[in-house]
Amino acid sequence: MSDATDTGAEGPAGPLAGMRVVDCSTVVAGPGCARYLADFGADVVKVERPDGGDTTRAMGWRDPRDDVALWWKLEGRGKRSVVLDLKDPTDLGHMRRLLADADVLVENFRPGTLERLGLDPAELIAANPRLVVTRVTGFGQEGPYAGRPGFATLAEAMSGFAGINGEPDGAPLLPPIALTDEITAIVAAFATMVAVHSGVGQVVDANLYESLLQMMGPLPSAKALLDYDQPRLGAGIPYSVPRGTYRCVDGRWVAISTSAESVAQRVMALIGLAGDPRVASFSARVEHRDLVDGTLAAWVAERDLPAVLAAFEEAHAAAAPVHTMGDILADPHLAARGALPEVDGVPMQGLVARLSATPGRIRWAGRPLGADTEAVLAELEAERPGEGHVEGAPPLPGSAV
Repeated sequence: MSDATDTGAEGPAGPLAGMRVVDCSTVVAGPGCARYLADFGADVVKVERPDGGDTTRAMGWRDPRDDVALWWKLEGRGKRSVVLDLKDPTDLGHMRRLLADADVLVENFRPGTLERLGLDPAELIAANPRLVVTRVTGFGQEGPYAGRPGFATLAEAMSGFAGINGEPDGAPLLPPIALTDEITAIVAAFATMVAVHSGVGQVVDANLYESLLQMMGPLPSAKALLDYDQPRLGAGIPYSVPRGTYRCVDGRWVAISTSAESVAQRVMALIGLAGDPRVASFSARVEHRDLVDGTLAAWVAERDLPAVLAAFEEAHAAAAPVHTMGDILADPHLAARGALPEVDGVPMQGLVARLSATPGRIRWAGRPLGADTEAVLAELEAERPGEGHVEGAPPLPGSAV
């Protein structure tokens, strides 16, 4: 196994060793941000509520060996679990002591909640001038929608994603995975590291709506300047034809793209349209989309998947099988790269990227609720003996994302 996916409690410290991150966020976007930092060596202290902890502990599929949610094993990996009741003055004091020496706080309460808890970012940064407070919400810390609950579905609907996703005569489609949360996790991790690199304590405002909006490319510009609205095209895109998924005679599916003109012409020759002026350029193929897609679909439908892939490889054109998760687990390329390492017996995605000189490392899967509370509080006592009791902590409202 390569260093890039080395697992276990012992091993290289990672490039973020010495950085402490306090993660009191829940579900996927905020915890995902902290997970990326943990993967590269940060000491991530996961602060969880006493009544069940992070939502992902009870979400989705469970490991049949120990009945622990697979979502939690992924999102909690590399983190130490501490239980604190932020409605309790003593526990709120422990939280403040953690933040007094931390580099990053990741939270995803609705805007204003952190302040009502007595953890105002301005006060936290005044007490710890290097602290980066990463706030992950549905719509950001300000604006007319700021107070709305932050669910990815809302962002997927409002960002334009759902409106362009689906078949031409079908309904707008939401993604069947936690797409927006995962994208926002990467955005938040990137922005957090930029802020840490600045050396200045500050607030990072990351949100689901604008993170997914970034994925829309020039579509806002095209609407503003050209009054262009992209239609739903199934698996197609408006500026390159053919591009989509096509069913083979054996029932398997293949994905094909021709986003380079030289590739497109080789595919046109392969399927019998060489020299046809209706397919002579990008614009011509877009104009005659039905002809191109129909001809390619018919050509693919006469062949099984191996034959299609072999023909495209011989033509130096882009085609790939549409994988199931079973195919992915058996993919020799992913196996050779160690891209799906086993972490405490659970196969899961490896590191998001590889560093040649200072690689990251997955240390452990999500740990039991409160497994590290005593150890972390003992560290606090050693670092700041006798500090931390806070009087009159306000109640804890629900988190947003």
